[in-house]
Amino acid sequence: MTRFLHPLFRGTTYTRFLHLWVPMLVVSVWLWVEMSMPWVPALALIPVGLIAAVRQGEGVQARLLLTPGEQGTEISVEPSATWGDRLRTVLWLEVRMLLGGLTAWSTVWFPLVSYSLAKLASGSVPHDVPVLREAAPHWAFALLAPLPLVAFYGLVVGMGELITVLARRLLGPSAAERLAALEERTEQLLERTRIARELHDSIGHALTVAVVQAGAARAAGDPAFTDRALEAIEETGRTALEDLERVLGILRESQRPVSSRPTLTDADRLLESARVSGAKVDAELTGPLDTVPGPVSREGYRILQESLTNVLRHAGAVPVRVRVAVGDGTLDLSVRNPLSAGIPGPGRGSGLRGIRERAALLGGRALTGPNEGDWQVHVELPLR
Repeated sequence: MTRFLHPLFRGTTYTRFLHLWVPMLVVSVWLWVEMSMPWVPALALIPVGLIAAVRQGEGVQARLLLTPGEQGTEISVEPSATWGDRLRTVLWLEVRMLLGGLTAWSTVWFPLVSYSLAKLASGSVPHDVPVLREAAPHWAFALLAPLPLVAFYGLVVGMGELITVLARRLLGPSAAERLAALEERTEQLLERTRIARELHDSIGHALTVAVVQAGAARAAGDPAFTDRALEAIEETGRTALEDLERVLGILRESQRPVSSRPTLTDADRLLESARVSGAKVDAELTGPLDTVPGPVSREGYRILQESLTNVLRHAGAVPVRVRVAVGDGTLDLSVRNPLSAGIPGPGRGSGLRGIRERAALLGGRALTGPNEGDWQVHVELPLR
């Protein structure tokens, strides 16, 4: 019984009932003007539904009255973009008017029948309902009087559910809108992944440098070396803060351009940071780095940063050979250092996985792992 009466206490029941009644306002005005042609409003809805903005208005109204408060409702609020959208809008308007007419009729006749049965039960003969005019008054009609109201209640709830289902089907997103929403969601996920990589590479590099420098300064016991280590930690920390502020800016402003991100032309900063941390870096940068396309140059910088971070984290102050070459249509980047037992094997570690994913997204390839007694990161990225 409680479940049966639950719709009575839901606001959605009454907003859906109002939604069903709205088309009857237009119909009632027309019937006041011309009673002999009640089909004219339905005919007029055909050209109206072909207007692109009508679908948007119907979608907004359906969301407000049929699914109020629902998150992620499958009712579009976009104008018609194709003829398929327009035809679905026309069908929606016709169905809405039909169900609205049935609801309006039941709103009048079911309560009227209930009232007439109550009159028969009280001994009076009703004249409003033709079927009951010939009935003889009897008290037993009091048992039947509530039935039309129960039927009306069920019809209102059922019509509300039906019009909501039809709204989701006829006003739901088209295939193009679903594809656009999917692409937008994919872009958001890719952006989140990219930001996570940015933070991992930048902050991870800074912390690694700081830890290595602090440990070396404590072990050296040399005031001059300690000063240089503190200076390196300060510089690396400042750079990490700048990167963190930039990444947070991207989160705050999704349309912010990425032109401020570091590129391979800033590679000297990474190499100097590694040298200050104790690594013996032998670097060779050949080719016009400033002509490398922005996305390739930015991702190349991050790959180089992650590679040097892995060297410092797992191998410490060891000789490192860095080769960056811009050739005919290809950026070749290689980082090699003596193999250490602390370096993870192939396929392990989020940093190495990130390097491979960055290369794959640009259509390139990355090889990471032991090679001829060294640990190598070798990446090839196409420039076109």
